Amino acid sequence: MIPPAEFTEAVAGFATGVVLVTVRDGRDDIGTTVTSFASVSLEPPMVLVGIADESYLSEVLHRQDHWAVTIVSAEQRALAGRFAAEGRPSARLLLASVPHHRGPRSGALIAEGGMAALECETRLRVPAGDHVLFVAEAMAVDYVEPARQPLVRVGGRYR
Repeated sequence: MIPPAEFTEAVAGFATGVVLVTVRDGRDDIGTTVTSFASVSLEPPMVLVGIADESYLSEVLHRQDHWAVTIVSAEQRALAGRFAAEGRPSARLLLASVPHHRGPRSGALIAEGGMAALECETRLRVPAGDHVLFVAEAMAVDYVEPARQPLVRVGGRYR
């Protein structure tokens, strides 16, 4: 078996986009930074996110089918860092100082100023080692800002 540190080093050179996944859970809003995100299908429009199985976000996404994903722009590097921090507070507090709104289809908080944002509905949950892949249909494109530059993670750093 490959040691986790060796595997992490091997795949660290693969550049990935950065997204924020947010979901409304009753009176609270949960969110995290994710680099395991991909477009899956055009018809119907589907995406997937990989979430650590033992995380609170995974627990919430097992209960709530509607959520949002914001494709983060380079200008949102600090915001991505706040959403990735250990012991982070509610997404509502993390977004308090930046423009945001609640998605009309998902009820999730959506950061403005990203590359794009999608409102999603989970269609399939796939256990994958220590993660769960949440495959979802995109119910709505909240916005698209193609003139912005994307935030990318490679070699363990944002670029």
